[in-house]
Amino acid sequence: MIFMTGFMSDMTGGKALALEELCRARGQAYLRFDYRGHGASSNAFKEGCIGDWADDALDVLDRLTQGPQLLVGSSMGGWIMLLTALARPERVAGLVGIAPAPDFTENLIWRELTERQRRVMAEQGFVEIPSDYGDQPYVITQRLIEDGRQHLLLDRVPLPIKAPLRIIQGMEDKDVPWQTALDIQKAVESQDVEVTFVKAGGHRLSEPEDLARLTRTVAALLDQVEGR
Repeated sequence: MIFMTGFMSDMTGGKALALEELCRARGQAYLRFDYRGHGASSNAFKEGCIGDWADDALDVLDRLTQGPQLLVGSSMGGWIMLLTALARPERVAGLVGIAPAPDFTENLIWRELTERQRRVMAEQGFVEIPSDYGDQPYVITQRLIEDGRQHLLLDRVPLPIKAPLRIIQGMEDKDVPWQTALDIQKAVESQDVEVTFVKAGGHRLSEPEDLARLTRTVAALLDQVEGR
C-alpha cells in the first residue's frame, strides 16, 4: 500500500499513521512519503506543482515497490493517486480516495480568486491565501495553476481506470464539494466503485471514528484484491 498526502500535508498525519498501524497488524507492506517541498523532503513548497508531485509518486512506485499496489490518496493525494493509476495501470490493484480533489487548482482555487488576487499573481508570480488549517497561508503560484491545467482529469471522461475504487467523502467538507466524489465515480471506467458519504464529516476526516472507517474500508478492499 502507498499513501499519498494532501496539499501542504506530510506523511506524519493521523491518516498516514493509522494506515501504517493497520498494515503492521496485517503484515502488509506499506509506504508513506513526502513530495518535494512537503514535510521532510527538500525544495521549497512554492517551487512545486502537480506535475512535480505526480512525478514524485511515480518515482516512489517505480523505485521503492514491487508488484501490485493499493493506492490511498487524501485530498490532493486523490488527484495524484488517479494520475498514478493512469500512468501505471498494471501496477495498481485498487484505489481509496479520502475527499479526493482532482482538478482543484482550477475548480477550487483559480475560480475562487478575486480579480485583485489574479492581478497580484500576474504581477509577482504568486498570491497568498489564508489557510483554515494553520497560521501559514497557502502560496499559490502561477506555475501551480498553469501546470495544473496540464493534468486536469474530470474533463477527460471516460478515464481508463479499471481498478476497484472506494471514496470516502464528508458532506460538510468546506474545501472539496461532495459532488466531486460523484463526478469521479462517473468518470472512471471501473464498475467496482463505492462512495461513502459522511453526513457530518468535514474535509480532514481525521477524528477517531473517521480513522476507524478508513481502516475498515482499506482492509476490506485489501481482502478483496488479495482474494481472501
